[in-house]
Amino acid sequence: MIYRFRVILDNDTEEDIFRDLEIREDDTLEDLHNIITQSFGFDGSEMASFYVSDHQWNQGEEISLFDLSEDGSARLMNETAINDVAHEVSPKLIYVYDFLSMWTFYVELAEIVDEAEGFDYPNLMFVQGQVPDTAPEKLFEADADDNFEEFEDDIDVDDYNSLDFDENWN
Repeated sequence: MIYRFRVILDNDTEEDIFRDLEIREDDTLEDLHNIITQSFGFDGSEMASFYVSDHQWNQGEEISLFDLSEDGSARLMNETAINDVAHEVSPKLIYVYDFLSMWTFYVELAEIVDEAEGFDYPNLMFVQGQVPDTAPEKLFEADADDNFEEFEDDIDVDDYNSLDFDENWN
């Protein structure tokens, strides 16, 4: 079977930026990572992860391109078949590419179809929108109930004499 995904760039512009692609259901998440990076014009050399998501796009389990965990227990893209994490019951994934820039994509299974003879997979079906030169800026807002104050202790970090440390400590 062939999975048809819509991959949408999370951005705050008026223009929708997405790619529609097809891939075999038993290909790996690494294969999906490769077609996503290629279809959006990235070289694929940066760290990336998929996250299993619920219907409200809440981020769940991470599936990494490389195992950076201390105990070697990370779930890896090259060991995870697409149909193990995306299917009719759970059709949504979040994909993050380049953890410094935080390119974030919403990946949704749109349709499952029979494999067509004469087609090569994965297949880029449709392109909408130009990818910006830099990743869209993410705004992280504190909840209103947090009563968060950035500097509660009234310390002036520019007044070095009052910081109580020996600047020649070494």
